Amino acid sequence: MHIWVDADACPAVIKDMLFRAAARTGLPLTLVANQFLRTPSSPTIRMIQVPGGFDEADKYIADRVQPGDLVITADIPLAAAVVERDAQALSPRGECYGKENIRQLLDMRNFMDTLRSTGVDTGGPPAFGQADRQAFARQLDKLLLAAARRRPKPPESSH
Repeated sequence: MHIWVDADACPAVIKDMLFRAAARTGLPLTLVANQFLRTPSSPTIRMIQVPGGFDEADKYIADRVQPGDLVITADIPLAAAVVERDAQALSPRGECYGKENIRQLLDMRNFMDTLRSTGVDTGGPPAFGQADRQAFARQLDKLLLAAARRRPKPPESSH
């Protein structure tokens, strides 16, 4: 499993959790953003800076994600592309995106975009808080544990 992060809008506290998870599990972690982001020195953590522009980070991730990978994003269209490629998507607030809910979430996002384009003030998401951090940590642990169970066990030595 490779962990990809749509990092431009990802809260710092979530990135810190992901850095610790990558160190603990040895899984590759790639942050993709329009701007340079500092990351810990680690052979498993990298930062990719894409050109500025609409959805450049999303396109980069969507083009490279593989089945079984995990993508951290709040972007519903990116999550839909990830799910379509048989990978997993998780929001920084701990919401798992999957085949069972992505169509409904995409339809709601498109509906809200339509409302906003007609001048309706739909408000924004609530402030990111402790409950969001805890929900994310819980879901991340669950996904990492499931991935560890799927990983083949090394052969036992016969000494």
